[in-house]
Amino acid sequence: MTMFEIIILAIIQGITEFLPISSSAHLILPETILGWDSQGLAFDVAVHVGSLLAVMIYFRDDIMNMLIDWCKCGFTKQQTANSRLAWWVIIGTIPAVVIGFTLKDFIEVYARSGEVIAVTTIVFGLLLWYADKQAHLVKNIGQMTWQHTLIIGFAQAVALIPGTSRSGITMTAGLLLGYDRESAARFSFLLSIPVILGAGLLATLDLLQDAAAVDWSALAYGALFSFVSAYACIALFLNFINRIGMTPFVVYRLLLGGILIILLV
Repeated sequence: MTMFEIIILAIIQGITEFLPISSSAHLILPETILGWDSQGLAFDVAVHVGSLLAVMIYFRDDIMNMLIDWCKCGFTKQQTANSRLAWWVIIGTIPAVVIGFTLKDFIEVYARSGEVIAVTTIVFGLLLWYADKQAHLVKNIGQMTWQHTLIIGFAQAVALIPGTSRSGITMTAGLLLGYDRESAARFSFLLSIPVILGAGLLATLDLLQDAAAVDWSALAYGALFSFVSAYACIALFLNFINRIGMTPFVVYRLLLGGILIILLV
């Protein structure tokens, strides 16, 4: 990979990991339009590390408070808002883990075509628009229940289908359940932590079994640019989402899906 390819792919991964616009759809474009080779397993691990560090550093205070209160809860049996939120993140992760292990091979074989990604980019973009326009956005993250957490968790499992967008579908579910945009986005980002961590660990195990040589400088630059772009993306998104809404991302998804259909069909 050239330095230019490293920077572009790392920035794409860092941004699309958290914006509701589908990372799968974007990573197809360099291969389809520019003829770039697949980024490879090692680089995939590196950019996941960068994204994970970005979300954990941005939410460091929330994570620390959640961990402290969750541990205290085991001794005092008294739940707090932070300990409940920690439980909701755990519960919301379970559906993706179970369904992911169950259907992983099926999805790899039947759902990773460019056509599938183009269609899901459009369909779930329209669903995001409907959720943003029709839902009553009045609840905040402190009002979340375990039932709503499970629904959002199952929505996250749907994102195993490429083109869906993990952040997009979890925000869509949150909006449909009546949560305001910032709360839906915040919970989506917190819910990404165990998912990105798990995906990164699995990819690392696969990497350890791969005898291919590793370009450590490329991985370092990939992690760095992924971290910077992901951190900026989270900060800007949370600051502006209540003002701009989801419509710009929906329009972008429709255009992107249309371009993919033209290129691939």
